[in-house]
Amino acid sequence: MDDAPDGWPLGRLLSAAARAVERDWDERLRAIGLPHAALIVVDIVIRTGPTGADTLARTARVQPQTMSRTLERLERDGLVERSPHPADRRRRVVTVTDRGRAAWETARHIEREVLPDDPALRSALAGILERDREGRSPSN
Repeated sequence: MDDAPDGWPLGRLLSAAARAVERDWDERLRAIGLPHAALIVVDIVIRTGPTGADTLARTARVQPQTMSRTLERLERDGLVERSPHPADRRRRVVTVTDRGRAAWETARHIEREVLPDDPALRSALAGILERDREGRSPSN
């Protein structure tokens, strides 16, 4: 029985490739003390600047409770700091520490080793996510 990936349905191929990359990437990230969920948060804060947990949860597409737990771990591990919001003392602002930025830089190198950038692949995946964001399936 020939079950070569080039004959698989596209959905199976995408899922299998994503799992393979994620396993390898997660293993390498764990080795530097930066779980995948933490990397997403650090990346968002570095790219957008200091922000609140509610904005982070929305941007990362996770529940606020999930983001709260992730931020607790990141703060405990010294990767982010949370400080009072200057305009609303009830809120907290998340910033990345020097240690978090160094881990992020290392993670970027790891990502390029695990999955070198391919503009066509990047465009196709971004298109899938954009259609999903708009509430349409890729076939619409």
